Amino acid sequence: MQDASPQYDTDVVIIGYGPTGIISALTLAKNGIKVTALEREKSIYPRARAVTVNDWTMRIFQDLGVDQDVTRVIEPQRALRWLTYGGQEVMRVEHPHSTLGITPRFFNIYQPIMESKLRECAAKYQDHLQVNYGEEVANIEQDEHGVTVTSRCVDTGVIKTIRAKYAIAADGGSSPSRSMLDIQMQGDTLEQVWIVIDCRVKRWWPDRDLLTFWTDKERPVVDIALSAGNHRWEIPLKPGETAEDFDSNEKVWPLLKALGHDEKDIEIHQWAFYRHHVRMAETWRSDRVFLAGDACHLMPPWAGAGMQSGMRDGYNLGWKLAKVIHGELPEAWLDTYETERRPNVEFFTNLAVGLGRVIKQEATEEEIAAMNAVPENTVTPHEPALISPPVMVAGWLRGEIADASIVGRMVPQPIIGTAMGKIGRLDEILNKGFVLLGADCDPRSFLTEQEKVDWDALNTSYITLRPKDKHTEDADELVDIGQGILPWMERYGAKVIAIRPDKFVAANDVHGLAVPSLN
Repeated sequence: MQDASPQYDTDVVIIGYGPTGIISALTLAKNGIKVTALEREKSIYPRARAVTVNDWTMRIFQDLGVDQDVTRVIEPQRALRWLTYGGQEVMRVEHPHSTLGITPRFFNIYQPIMESKLRECAAKYQDHLQVNYGEEVANIEQDEHGVTVTSRCVDTGVIKTIRAKYAIAADGGSSPSRSMLDIQMQGDTLEQVWIVIDCRVKRWWPDRDLLTFWTDKERPVVDIALSAGNHRWEIPLKPGETAEDFDSNEKVWPLLKALGHDEKDIEIHQWAFYRHHVRMAETWRSDRVFLAGDACHLMPPWAGAGMQSGMRDGYNLGWKLAKVIHGELPEAWLDTYETERRPNVEFFTNLAVGLGRVIKQEATEEEIAAMNAVPENTVTPHEPALISPPVMVAGWLRGEIADASIVGRMVPQPIIGTAMGKIGRLDEILNKGFVLLGADCDPRSFLTEQEKVDWDALNTSYITLRPKDKHTEDADELVDIGQGILPWMERYGAKVIAIRPDKFVAANDVHGLAVPSLN
């Protein structure tokens, strides 16, 4: 274990306590790491920015033990569609059954309420997590042993310093921390201004529960149900229009009435103006300080992945930092954070840009056809990119990353059972660390002596997964009751897979079971 001498006030400082900061803090605190979070604002930002979470994010919530609490304040999403004002459906995405053990696959949220629930859940870790509200970062200094963060009380001006082993800057798109670290953002901010109108629902209207993109060159509209009786419209301003043209309810109402809604349906709650960004930091790390969420990447809203990408950043970084601080993994593991997360964020950014072209009627018929096309001769059942199961394309992986390879894919989460008869979802029963899983075989029999030594060094568990029509033979075996993993492994020709703590497959017997390299 690393030195826990009094020179450190905490293990990790988190700058910013929005969704990214909260998930970072929850992941660290749940893994026994001492965390101090600094948040400038004393209350949750009141505007609803993000609108959805999916099964991948919910599986993270499940691992952090907050999924049931969050589920109470979010609502199922039915489907997505792209419509013209003439009623022609350009494209539709139905939400199929999730392989990740989450039902349904997509949820509508009202961000302030969901964020408040997450903070309530995080407050249960008061022995490991302290949140200082009303404090803004004033300076960041670091050396080879740690980080010193200076903060200023926004009310009194009192200056404080906190010494930590590492810091996570999750302080939003304008990130003062990023500026202090002299990290540049690359990309563009689009000129188009959008008005985002949040309303309270007064009565139901047909198909309100469909996320609808009204596709039009002049006035495309995002029309989406939020949870807790809220609804949102995002509408671009036309050339010559400015925010001053919509500075009162009376001036905003014509936009909504043009879409067929009046005071009988809704009441206006709030509105704001935004420009879309396609920007990413040149690097996500400066020595012992890591950028996460909007502090290191900004994307248009069309894929619903901005906030979720930040949460996934915080989770990926959090479990790795925890194991490094506990001395269970070498410090070099932290280099895999950007290696693994950047390609995924780039994918969703490009997807969002492409979907934006559809809603603005800039996409060609060929581009739309390509989005809907089903590839031939695929091993993996095809799903549109927007809802495909999570895939990792770089990082701590060994083997080919392709359609016919299991490497980099997230393990499904069916119902499984233990040899002693306990039944539950995979993540609730499978060990939390590294696991070698054998399909009706002992995974250790596939390892060389040195490979076994290397996996043992990671405190790996070795599990045999039996089909449900066979007896178990040892107490540590599991049973694929839901028949979701053994057929999945067979589809890729794998008898043994190496599962990371975040449930991605790192290696398999097809490409070799040596521990993946950190290089």
